[in-house]
Amino acid sequence: MPYPQTARWYTALLICAMLLSSYAGAADKLAHVTILATGGTIAGSGATSTTTVGYTAATVGVDSLIAAVPELAKVADVKGEQVFQIASENMSNEHWLKLAKRVNTLLADPAVDGIVITHGTDTLEETAYFLDLTVKSHKPVVLVGAMRPGTALSADGPINLYNAVLLAASKEAVGKGVLVAMNDQIHAARDVTKTNTSTPDSFKTPELGMLGYIQGNKPYFYHVSARKHTADTEFDVSKLDALPQVDIVYGYANVSPVALNALVAAGAKGIIHAGVGDGSLATPVKAGLIAARKQGVLIVRSSRVGQGIVARNGEANDDELDFVASDTLNPQKARILLMLALTKTSDSKQIQRMFYTY
Repeated sequence: MPYPQTARWYTALLICAMLLSSYAGAADKLAHVTILATGGTIAGSGATSTTTVGYTAATVGVDSLIAAVPELAKVADVKGEQVFQIASENMSNEHWLKLAKRVNTLLADPAVDGIVITHGTDTLEETAYFLDLTVKSHKPVVLVGAMRPGTALSADGPINLYNAVLLAASKEAVGKGVLVAMNDQIHAARDVTKTNTSTPDSFKTPELGMLGYIQGNKPYFYHVSARKHTADTEFDVSKLDALPQVDIVYGYANVSPVALNALVAAGAKGIIHAGVGDGSLATPVKAGLIAARKQGVLIVRSSRVGQGIVARNGEANDDELDFVASDTLNPQKARILLMLALTKTSDSKQIQRMFYTY
């Protein structure tokens, strides 16, 4: 009687088909990505379609940003949240703390696979590095902006946003630290910087190199950052409401100590000296920095050059002066690391270790 055997085979095949269908559905399931909007040019508008400078930043809400790129629905299950609506030159320590806490809360939710943060380009690299040091998850966090407003003929915001969501939804981005997606390129938060006032290819990592490209709806990584980041750092902002005051003093020919002395008098706990060359110290300012260190102010030697290592005990005897060398961090990023370092310790040796670690 072959029929019962045939029936059993049919039943088995049907079960296999259902399992395969279920597996395929699971494989095709879209990642859940939350877009946190903070304003900036990507949310800006101009008077005409040819206005690429002199526009108004932070006028478009997150729902409109998402609606303008319907293709997002093909790469992720996207939700939007308006955290701030500001031009990024107004980004503050308080904004950073609020943003980091919100990112950590979202990433602790198993239903959230990645985060995209829309941001003005002026301080995007700073926010990215702050999050690189304070996010407590290996899930992807991607910052994105635009060099031209959405009303411009050549608006770069929509494709940048699409690429950022694609990247945040990808398995390839897991564990890579906080990333910046601009101009079809992937950059590490620690090393990327804005290099041009207005062109779409402004964001670069000139010497250390970008991490990869986004092409054909897929991220391609060729490098990874060797420095510790995100869940592997020692910094925790969950209970912080403020950060120590750290300011930057710029070096230049004929510099005077007036600005330095004013910042110290205003209560600075740390000073980043953006020196010429390899962090060189002009004689008038050097005396002021030595005096500030004796008052307990932490001093970090950085460089205005923007690339290269600031050598410890190079242009100044850091051991003798009890100063810290910034390694390859530019002044604005050195400020961020020093602020976070001062929430942990005031020991200059420990802080120097942090500059070589992060």
